[in-house]
Amino acid sequence: MAGSTEIAFLAPGESPMLGGTTCRLSARKDRFYASRPEASVISRRAADKESGVAAVAIRATSRALPVGRNSALGYLGVLWLFASAGLFAAAAQAGDATAHPDIGPMCGTKPMIVGLSDGYGGNTWRKIALAELKDELSHCSNVTRFIYSNANGDPQKASSDVNSMVAQGVNVLVIDPDFGPSQIPSMRSAMKAGAIVVAYPTSLPGKPGRDYSANITYNMQAIGKLWTDWLDKTVKKGTVVFLGGTAGVTSSQNFFDGFKDGLKNHPDLQLLSDQYVVTNWNPVDAKKAAVGLIAKYGKIDAIVTDYGPTALAVVRAFEEANLPLPAVATIASDNEINCKYLADKKGGKAFRYFSLDGTTSMIRVAGRRAVGDFQATTNKEPLSAVPFVYVDSEQGLDPKCDPSAPLDADLSSALPPEKLQAVFQ
Repeated sequence: MAGSTEIAFLAPGESPMLGGTTCRLSARKDRFYASRPEASVISRRAADKESGVAAVAIRATSRALPVGRNSALGYLGVLWLFASAGLFAAAAQAGDATAHPDIGPMCGTKPMIVGLSDGYGGNTWRKIALAELKDELSHCSNVTRFIYSNANGDPQKASSDVNSMVAQGVNVLVIDPDFGPSQIPSMRSAMKAGAIVVAYPTSLPGKPGRDYSANITYNMQAIGKLWTDWLDKTVKKGTVVFLGGTAGVTSSQNFFDGFKDGLKNHPDLQLLSDQYVVTNWNPVDAKKAAVGLIAKYGKIDAIVTDYGPTALAVVRAFEEANLPLPAVATIASDNEINCKYLADKKGGKAFRYFSLDGTTSMIRVAGRRAVGDFQATTNKEPLSAVPFVYVDSEQGLDPKCDPSAPLDADLSSALPPEKLQAVFQ
């Protein structure tokens, strides 16, 4: 990004919902494009006319390539599912799909100081998301400075980081509010100071236009439906548990609520606990939790998690207990679980596995919204999205595996290969 610098603050020691559109996103060279609504939706999954959710294909120049090939990090497109009551009517009336509302026309002319406030930026997923935002902003030559903050899990620092950014002149702020509603006061203060504030991907209370400019979120009901529909076809009848992150965290509760909504249509799937199981998104804690679940319930037919690495920990707990592996449905998989799945498949003992991915690219949607709102330029992207189906063992849809990448790397990123590799350095 021309003329920009990055400053990292390290810890010591009303945009209304725009419905009725379906966007197809794809990666072309180093740019990220979205198309207008299409009458024909390309997908590995059929459109669900009853729920109003359509799967929109994401183009990629490479897909599920053999391990170790140089092209294993080829360009990935990002697939999102956008839900709205009028989606299918809009799609049916759509014209050609050649218009690409990339960020360029949204950049405007006013100089911008852009900030990203991260509640916890320590893992590779967060580092990839940071790189995706910088890549998106690189097409706006009027970004004069980029400031990044990492609260390292400290709620008080997360709020003070926002205040510090505003004091340094940030007028376009993207924030990942890991600590939920407690961060709204600092966001509201930034709004009062004249900054555009876009929060993602956690759904927040509050009022758009006062507490934040926009809230880019996952469509939890659509995600829950994808998970439960897959389990219904795969397990058909049996018991299931849901594993989330830390106790009381908003995002895990929202995922769990969406999952429970999806189960209402599948009475043969029995939820064993009316609360999500705490794992702290930590494989060690997830494995301990799985051992406890095995001791308590014995046979478990399926597990659902809101983070791929915790799913892998559960699989290993079942393996060590010499028990049949449950079917696994998750979101935000990583290199480690995907490499294990492919190795197990090659050995003829693959577990049943389903994952929704492309989650690191959601920050691009937040970035475009923030830039467009600040510049008062047009942006018709919806504010609610569902990641694409990246792995489906029952359909033969395999993930990527790169032994040279970190274990927690997300290879479904929309970054060009060289930029993704740079994150791993």
